[in-house]
Amino acid sequence: MDLSRFPRAALARLPTPIEPLARLSAHLGGPRLWVKRDDLTGLGLGGNKLRKLEFLLGEARAQGADTVLTVGALQSNHARQTAAACARLGLDCELVLRQSSHASEAYLGNGNVLLDRLFGARLHLLQAEQSREEAMAARAGALRAAGRRPYCIPVGGSCGLGNLGYAACAGEILAQARELSLRFTAVVVATGSGGTQGGLLAGMARKRGMPVIGIAVEGTRAEQAALAVEQAAETLRLLGAESRPAVVAAEVLDDFVGPGYARPTGEMREALRLAARFEGLVLDPVYTGKAFAGLMALARSSRFTRDDALLFVHTGGQPGLFGYPEAV
Repeated sequence: MDLSRFPRAALARLPTPIEPLARLSAHLGGPRLWVKRDDLTGLGLGGNKLRKLEFLLGEARAQGADTVLTVGALQSNHARQTAAACARLGLDCELVLRQSSHASEAYLGNGNVLLDRLFGARLHLLQAEQSREEAMAARAGALRAAGRRPYCIPVGGSCGLGNLGYAACAGEILAQARELSLRFTAVVVATGSGGTQGGLLAGMARKRGMPVIGIAVEGTRAEQAALAVEQAAETLRLLGAESRPAVVAAEVLDDFVGPGYARPTGEMREALRLAARFEGLVLDPVYTGKAFAGLMALARSSRFTRDDALLFVHTGGQPGLFGYPEAV
């Protein structure tokens, strides 16, 4: 996949490794489980958003931007990685973050939000009912009026340009699988803003690769599947491919959302505990914890056999643990 026509900022340490989860696989008694360690991308404690930010901030620099704005929840992993990337590139960073109505002291001052401030980002805090996108647009307008050159990034960095990072990751996974003499039956990943799953779908469609199963952390199966297909289609358009015929459907499971976004569940707590105690693998309570719960449910089901191999994409987010200590 030739991505040379897209400006790109070198931010992530790539390729990230693929590792076996042998002890946990044996404990669950199902298919062989593997993990793609996108929590090890490096900058700002790592995570999946650095792949997207390479393209988004590449464009920002090409356009001569001096200030980058993005939106998210107060404990947003995307916001933290954006702040770190801007610090690396010498760009001002402003984060429009919406607080939860069930905020604890740790949520308000620890975890990702502590790192946002450490990386030098300017925070604009909103209440739960306020629109982040409207606030970002208004702030960008004020910056332009003051002679600045802002660049706005959507929630999660999820858009055709950002998703190129995961279209490329699909090729990376397929190349590593060949090197390991592995054939993965499916890829499993958390899906929220849809870009990571959408990018993987786009990349796999172009390479005739493997299915990508999204585990929703918010919304319904229908909503999240439609979002992932939309994100994949936008990515394929940028790559010059016909969009919807290439991505027929996106499989999403919504059984692990629980009471809602960032709200703990018993399955998530079990996933955090088993990943840590069998593999020394640290998950987060918002994204990877719920997605790993979905992976374990698939491993325990009759859908896959012991001869199958499932690849879990670890999207990072471990700093979030310190913002949600009650979730562990």
